[in-house]
Amino acid sequence: MKTLFSTIVMVVLTVGIHAQSRLENAKKAASENKELILLNFSGSDWCIPCIKLHKNIIETDEFKKLESDHVIVYINADFPRNKKNQLSAELKKENASLADEYNKKGLFPYTLLLNAEGKILKSWEGLPSENALAFSKEIREIREKSK
Repeated sequence: MKTLFSTIVMVVLTVGIHAQSRLENAKKAASENKELILLNFSGSDWCIPCIKLHKNIIETDEFKKLESDHVIVYINADFPRNKKNQLSAELKKENASLADEYNKKGLFPYTLLLNAEGKILKSWEGLPSENALAFSKEIREIREKSK
């Protein structure tokens, strides 16, 4: 019985420690490399504006260059509905924790630009009106101002 209790306590603590791992890792990387964090809340298989955002902005070379140029660390907090697209329990919990902290209204898509401490510098509710080039340029300009 004692072993079972110890095992349960360890599992709970491990899940709690990992619940914010992507954000904590992003904060660390952003701090080390003077990057910003782009946090995107999406419903990848049911939210049409989310799908368009990913196709027209996030999956473009211009956006990917933000990551390779160490301008941003990108986190996608996805909330798929289709059974075949379900995330691991740990990732679901982490995404829910991110939503509790940054997306209390449950908006989709909802994109936030954060500094290395997790402070919101800019937010986009819904599908941004800019194309990938303008979106990326705006992020680069915000980064330059925040240095």
